[in-house]
Amino acid sequence: MIKIIADSTCDLTNEIVEKYDISIAPLSINFENKVYNDRTELKPDDFYSILSSLEVLPTTAMPSPQEFIDLYEKAFSAGHDEILCICMSSGTSGSYQSAILAKEYLEDNSRHQNCKIHVVDSKCMSHGSGYLIIQSALLREQGATFQELIDYNETYKTNVKHFLAVDDLDNLIKSGRLTNVSAMIGKILKVKPIMSMRNGKGAIVAKVRGSKKVLSHYIDEFNRRVDMELTNFVIIGYTSDQAVAENLKIKLLRETKFTGDVYIMQMGVVVGTHVGLGGISMYFIEKGDRHDGLMYNSMTALLAKKDEVLKMMKELRDKAMKRAEK
Repeated sequence: MIKIIADSTCDLTNEIVEKYDISIAPLSINFENKVYNDRTELKPDDFYSILSSLEVLPTTAMPSPQEFIDLYEKAFSAGHDEILCICMSSGTSGSYQSAILAKEYLEDNSRHQNCKIHVVDSKCMSHGSGYLIIQSALLREQGATFQELIDYNETYKTNVKHFLAVDDLDNLIKSGRLTNVSAMIGKILKVKPIMSMRNGKGAIVAKVRGSKKVLSHYIDEFNRRVDMELTNFVIIGYTSDQAVAENLKIKLLRETKFTGDVYIMQMGVVVGTHVGLGGISMYFIEKGDRHDGLMYNSMTALLAKKDEVLKMMKELRDKAMKRAEK
């Protein structure tokens, strides 16, 4: 029997966690001299309602190796002999390392010598690792073996495409995710940075003006990048504004050929601490070898604009020639 374990930054709904029997190792969040466990002791809506009023950005902490040991032992005691543990990117948290230390401890000391544990460094954040978890649960239902689940995750984890934009840059500044100079320019010009994952860490890949252009960028890039064969569902995430997520879903179904499931899920408090209010994200499986970066996207947009101008000039010339012929 295969058991799936994750850390709480997967940000999956309680319904999905219960449906697929996923065990969660919670990260913790510390603010106003109190420590709360993610998911269980602090609800996202309650947290986001006070986030803007906090003078000091909350701090977060990874699960301890002991918390993973307890989850592994519980799974083994329940009759599971194979555990797939999917953690947030090691480039952004120590959760993966805690899970590995727990695995090594049990391999050296456990009475469950015939049981297997594989820990996946998802190279993903938030619903990115959640995407791998749902897909693994679906494959398990379809009869995939433990090794086949490992192969899927290790093969396709870097193909989980992340898009994230925020309404307010303050939390990105405070958490060091964006320089003060870039943030100041963004505020003055009302530029919204769009981020993705690169080598397991967040990176700005585009800048647009206004919320509508954020959603348009997501849809344009989805049409250009999506692997329709492997993307059987899309996840849309949000921190504090569900209406924007609903609008993105409508736009996705109207302006693309995608016909699968679209999940709308709220980001948890640990992820939301760094993302801040107004965060909107989207996740799907993209084709391999797709470039994505600020310089690359700026050049692509410039060339597209050039093509539009050339087309416009040609149309004007053609109209002028027709008028001259008359």
